[in-house]
Amino acid sequence: MEQHIVTILDISPVTHDVKRFKIRKPQGYTFIPGQATDVAINKPGWNDQLRPFTFTALNDWDHLEFTIKIYDDHDGVTHQLGQLRAGDELIIHDPWGAIQYQGEGVFIAGGAGVTPFIAIFRQLREDGKIGGNKLIFSNKTREDIILEPEFRAMLGPNFINTLTDEARPGYDHHYIDEVYLRDKVKNFKQHFYICGPDPMVAALQPIIRKLGGESVIVEL
Repeated sequence: MEQHIVTILDISPVTHDVKRFKIRKPQGYTFIPGQATDVAINKPGWNDQLRPFTFTALNDWDHLEFTIKIYDDHDGVTHQLGQLRAGDELIIHDPWGAIQYQGEGVFIAGGAGVTPFIAIFRQLREDGKIGGNKLIFSNKTREDIILEPEFRAMLGPNFINTLTDEARPGYDHHYIDEVYLRDKVKNFKQHFYICGPDPMVAALQPIIRKLGGESVIVEL
């Protein structure tokens, strides 16, 4: 598996615990929106600690981008990523599968599980093909919502937010379950794309199939 040592060009906050990493792009490096790669920190003790992260840039940008949730409750890879600065280095590998766009449908994301959808929607917007795609996005609180202004600009009323841990005007306050999906989705004969915590994904797959979902595409 080929690897590339790449320099971090910039790190900026997205939410209180999510950061955007702008990375130098290796010459000839290509990927498909929705794909991911295995990433390690190019420092002793961490250069063999690989973690998968999804590209949130577009393939024709002159740099790579990752949008990563930082977990500071233990000294793991994302905590270490949160300590890095511009000029530090990462090790990236070849792109691999994950979710790829297969046609118009309903995207369902929980928290940082939205990251595979970012490049997909950015590419659809650039191609003028947003169409009737819908994103249902579940978070604990409003402060956890990743790229809320950008998704609103891209999707308008088809960007639906539900908060599980707080009630706020303008946001639903409900878990994504069968009752909620019946209310928010009128046509189940379309593609469904799901990415989020494992229990959420496992619970939603049989529900969507029961309701007649044309296909259920899950981030693995």
